[in-house]
Amino acid sequence: MTVLKYSRQRELIQAFLMTRKDHPTADIIYANVRRQEPHISLGTVYRNLTLLADRGEIKRLCVGDGVDRFDADTSPHYHFVCSECGSVIDLEPEGMEAVIEAASARFDGQIAGLAAYFYGTCGNCFKHKNLRKGDKSL
Repeated sequence: MTVLKYSRQRELIQAFLMTRKDHPTADIIYANVRRQEPHISLGTVYRNLTLLADRGEIKRLCVGDGVDRFDADTSPHYHFVCSECGSVIDLEPEGMEAVIEAASARFDGQIAGLAAYFYGTCGNCFKHKNLRKGDKSL
């Protein structure tokens, strides 16, 4: 990997992303980084996010809603996507290695990793949905 020239803007983007667990979009990152660096452009944010993702320093998530989200946690883990509110939540189930081993046993090449998304209703939305069902006044 080639050494990159230092960029304060890239450092701010990465530092902001490291404070988040909600997998923000480029627009959210832009709005927040702009508070510290008012002259940063949305294009600069997109270019730096692409560069960081290409270098493996962050993860780009494509969860099916047409908007890329970003994750500073590059360790192996899954993601849960709420179909009600759209939140993306980290999952760290046991047995990830077993899934890769099982797939590798039936594959003629070498599997280096696994990306999976789980979809459903998050705990918050599930609670609110059940409260609304129980409320006859709605």
